[in-house]
Amino acid sequence: MTNWEMVELHRNSGDWEKVVEEIVRIEKRVFPKHESLAKSFEEELKKKNNGLLYSKIGGEVAGYVMYSWPSSLYASITKLAVKENYRGQGHGEALLKAAIEKCKTRNIHRISLHVDPSRIAAMNLYKKLGFQVDSLVECYYSSDRNAYRMYLDFDTD
Repeated sequence: MTNWEMVELHRNSGDWEKVVEEIVRIEKRVFPKHESLAKSFEEELKKKNNGLLYSKIGGEVAGYVMYSWPSSLYASITKLAVKENYRGQGHGEALLKAAIEKCKTRNIHRISLHVDPSRIAAMNLYKKLGFQVDSLVECYYSSDRNAYRMYLDFDTD
């Protein structure tokens, strides 16, 4: 991962529209239509207690992670995606670690996420960073696609 940077998306940044357009293109490629936030991405980002980090290489968005913290106790990773040509280079791990750190600064006690059990690379990444399977949620994505609910707890000393 050479010549890349991690950026937090801010509503008032000069490249907001360009970045959101690139993220929406990634969203459409990576996620099935019924799971994609492509049509409502800007509305999602306007919600209180939402954050988005993205990795940038030479002015191009390589991947992003969206997270929310609905309460002071827990947060959720709602999206994590990396463009195909940048996969396997550590971008997903770097994005997820950065989101975890952002949540820690808010004194969050638990981060949760949902993942399709067939997405082996994603499952391995989450487990590598300490996430544990909580339960199987049947029909989470659709009538024939389940999800694991996973979580990562932090010490509350």
